[in-house]
Formats: sequence, C-alpha cells, structure tokens
Amino acid sequence: MKLLVFGRSGQVAQELRRQCPDGWQMLCLGRSEADLGDPDACASIVSRSDADAVINAAAYTAVDRAEAEEDLAGVVNGAAPAAMARAAAAKQMPFLHISTDYVFDGSGSEPRRPGEKTNPLNAYGRTKLAGESGVIAAGGSHAILRTSWVFSAHGSNFVKTMLRLGAQRDTLDVVADQIGGPTAAADIASALLTMAQAMAERLASSGTFHFAGEPDVSWADFAREIFRQSNLSCEVRDIPTSAYPTPARRPANSRLDCTSLAEGFGIERPDWRAGLARILQELEKAA
Repeated sequence: MKLLVFGRSGQVAQELRRQCPDGWQMLCLGRSEADLGDPDACASIVSRSDADAVINAAAYTAVDRAEAEEDLAGVVNGAAPAAMARAAAAKQMPFLHISTDYVFDGSGSEPRRPGEKTNPLNAYGRTKLAGESGVIAAGGSHAILRTSWVFSAHGSNFVKTMLRLGAQRDTLDVVADQIGGPTAAADIASALLTMAQAMAERLASSGTFHFAGEPDVSWADFAREIFRQSNLSCEVRDIPTSAYPTPARRPANSRLDCTSLAEGFGIERPDWRAGLARILQELEKAA
C-alpha cells in the first residue's frame, strides 16, 4: 500500500506518519514540497504519483484570521483540494479529504448527519465547504471526513492551551454553550488509514462521513476533564459565547452523527477521554 499525504507538520499528518503500518509506503509533503497556495503545482504532484490513494491532511486552519484572509483560505481550503481531486480522479486514485463541523451553522441540538443542509457561519467554514464541493465535483472515488475539536500533543490546540493556563491560574472562564465531540488526531489518522485501504481495494463507496469523539460535551466540560486528568486544581467557570467574542462566529451545536462511518467502514466513535489520557502521558514524558 502506497499513500501520498499532503501535510507533514499538522496534528493529523504527524499521527499518520506515526501510524504508518509496516510494509506500507507513505510520502508526506510539507509546505516546502507542496504549497496548497499553488493548486496547479499540487495537482501536478498527484498526476506524477503512483500512490494507491491520496490523503489531504493540509489546510488553512486559522479560523479567526481567515475572516481577514478569506481569499487565501479559499485557495488553500477550496481550490487546492478540488485541483488535487481532479488529478486523482484522472488516475483513478481514491482521494480522502479532511473537513469540519464548521460547514454547519450550529442550529438545533441534534447531531448533524452528512446529508443535512450546510450553512457555514464564518470564512473558514465557507472555504472548507468550497473544498468539499470541489472534491465531489471532480467525480472520482473520494471520501470527505468531517471532524471536530481536534487535539493532540502537537502544535496548538485546546488541550495544550488549557494545560498552560490551568497551571497559571486558579480559575478560568470557558464557553459552556457550544457542544461538540473532541477528537484526538491519532484517532482521525487511524480512521483515515482504514478508509484509505478500503477505498484502494474498492471495498467502500465514495461519500461524506462524520467522525468525532464521544461523549459530546461543552468546551467548559472538556476543560474540566483536562484539569481532572492532569491533576490541576484550576476551577472552570461556565460562560456564554457572548462573553467571549471572537472575529469568527462558532457554531453552538457541533454534534456530528457518525453512523454512516460505522456502517461504511466499521469505524466507531472513540472515547476522547481515553485519547486525552494518552496525550497527557506523552506530554509528561516529553517534559
């Protein structure tokens, strides 16, 4: 099995590299080798590849900055995946693409199914939705994997921010009216590898799928579990989203219905608390 992966230093890309099965070949391309700001160059890489499947684990992920840089985010998150997917379709290579719960507007309280109407609230969500549309329009074998609240021992994420602030403060105000499923990057990588193999072997159909950790919680309750597992005594105070304004609006309901992924690939929702425990152990060893 040979995989071409766009992304090298991001949370999911690093986990893909870690989890590459014995006997597989995986080429992970960082920005210096594959700049998604140049869609044609990325498509050319796909066209020259003899991979069994392509995974796009690279994206413009600065949600608030995207409000002022929507054109750039649109190229990276929209035009580049579309160009890569067209190149993959021409070579009959499955194309797997990571997307986000931010394509929804966060209304209601029920978990969102893949086929439900999208209505992004911010520039990041709009550009990611454009990427989804481009991948589908390419017409090749594809899987769009929408996920949420990604965390790992790498880079910048909510877990690492809470650990830093929790060690400095006695109390912390955290938003409690946004609900979603925290998802360990390691679990996303594992799901992608399972999906890539199934699609390369023509054992699965194209589609859009959801994948998020369980149980669904608020950011405030996520923070409480981080502090509990890390033995930090910082108290979490619930606040509404309105008390923590950001340039980009966030969806209140980020719950994702992951049934189709379980049915199509046998991948169940992981317990994010177990993923958190593994990450805290990793960070402790690295300290």
